[in-house]
Amino acid sequence: MEIREFTAADWAGVWPIYQSVVSAGETYTYDPLWTEQQAHDVWVEPAPGRTFVAVDSGRVVGTAHVGPNKPGPGSHVATASFMVSPDARGLGVGRALGLHVLDSARADGYESMQFNAVVETNSGAVKLWQELGFQIIGTVPDAFRHPTLGSVGLHVMYRRL
Repeated sequence: MEIREFTAADWAGVWPIYQSVVSAGETYTYDPLWTEQQAHDVWVEPAPGRTFVAVDSGRVVGTAHVGPNKPGPGSHVATASFMVSPDARGLGVGRALGLHVLDSARADGYESMQFNAVVETNSGAVKLWQELGFQIIGTVPDAFRHPTLGSVGLHVMYRRL
């Protein structure tokens, strides 16, 4: 598996992953009714942010983006988001993307990373981020409407780089 910078041609592989993850409604606050262009504009991070793809045998199996969590005085803290193709889950794609994004953020001069909205019932992601050094620093109760579980919390997770 190769992890590299996103190119415009990669969107054709990212879009189905995005659609699958967002339409499931279990992990992202993105609106499943957004157009493809709206999804592209939200997912493909403008500079100074960066977007990556994980490619296996010529196929995009995952994607991530990283950039400043806030502008100006908050721009030394990165944030990132990750999506893995349903048929590639459990194969280490998320971990590889996570490690790559952490290394990239560190190299880009960020001092720490904060995830603003990790759905508390997304146990695979919560476990992975904790294994990669993130701590849950707070949970916003009932901030996410899960399609089968009802209102659940959103974790704010943080780690120094």
